[in-house]
Amino acid sequence: MTERTLKLGIVGLGRAFTLMLPTFVHDGRVKLVGATDPIAAARAQFEKDFGTPSYASMEALCANPAVEALYIASPHQFHAEHVRLAASFGKHVLVEKPMALTVDECSAMIEAARSAGVHLIVGHSHSFNTPIRRTRELIDSGRYGAVKMIHALNFTDFLYRPRRPEELDTAAGGGVIHSQATHQIDIVRLLGGGLVRSVRAHTGAWDASRPTEGAYSALLGFEGGAFASATYSGYGHYDSDELLGNIGEMGQLKNPADYGAARKRLQGAATSAEESALKAARNYGGSLYTAGSALPAGLRHQHFGQLIVSCEKADLRPGPSEISIYTDSEKTAETLPTPAVPRQEVVDELYAAVAHDKPPVHSGEWARATTAVCLALLESARSGRDCAPPHQVGHNAGS
Repeated sequence: MTERTLKLGIVGLGRAFTLMLPTFVHDGRVKLVGATDPIAAARAQFEKDFGTPSYASMEALCANPAVEALYIASPHQFHAEHVRLAASFGKHVLVEKPMALTVDECSAMIEAARSAGVHLIVGHSHSFNTPIRRTRELIDSGRYGAVKMIHALNFTDFLYRPRRPEELDTAAGGGVIHSQATHQIDIVRLLGGGLVRSVRAHTGAWDASRPTEGAYSALLGFEGGAFASATYSGYGHYDSDELLGNIGEMGQLKNPADYGAARKRLQGAATSAEESALKAARNYGGSLYTAGSALPAGLRHQHFGQLIVSCEKADLRPGPSEISIYTDSEKTAETLPTPAVPRQEVVDELYAAVAHDKPPVHSGEWARATTAVCLALLESARSGRDCAPPHQVGHNAGS
């Protein structure tokens, strides 16, 4: 039985919010009590859907005494400022990935939360996903020996989804490193133990009309000798969900006939302004918005591409519905319960922190370490050298 309801305010009613909306609607531990967004249509949609107030400014939302915690889903470049503001009002914070654009911003966010005595959690990242967390438990059991190597691969159409100009500007937080490597690096760090000591990487920017990194390949070395390869492409050609039974990132069954849909949608947007307008129209409250809180049939666990964890005594392969285990003598599979609510693991961590003062796994310190690895990835690609990311913490630091 739920002891009490966590009263949550929303900062930013864009794409990230729509992805978390089914979780907030269907998890009885959470109640949405307010929101802020610069777009009036989004605020009006929120008031219509939830019967609670919305505000043109974040300060007004923070001043609402009913708000206990804030989900900050504003554009990347505002995360640091918004977390500091939330903490100054004594609000607990769940802030979307990436945590921030610099390590110094991450440190300032951590200090603001610590000084205010509030919890800071960073997510959703796909390392919250049950298949990843369960794989980490199998590793911790000692049954299969130490992790030695991790392979992570994901090919998507990320770069050809409608974007605002800053989303195609690396310095402003755009491109696949800030938005997508954060997922993959967070997963690899959790499975590899967390302590990355070296990064060597290459990045690709192959489309002048999308002037930011659209692909990368990185080799990470961990304390203790394990290593991981992480490869991602957002160029919208091969779709690696084929390797996972055409189960999409959100756990939904994909129709192969939809191949190329992202590029087709962009054909009607000849200018940057038209593309921004297309994105706004599809966002929450926009003219093309369709209600997205219903749970799709046949929902599986969310994922971020192909993963293989090589331990001393077995290879472990987490997937949307099971974890395949390849030992010396046999292949077995551990079936995972079907998720009742997508991304419920995020609420698990937020609720435990706020209601029970339990230190979160995805703390500010954990997310700062992931940000440091992502920035080292960019620096390694620029310099052609190995880079050592600072502020690394172990996977069990917050548990």
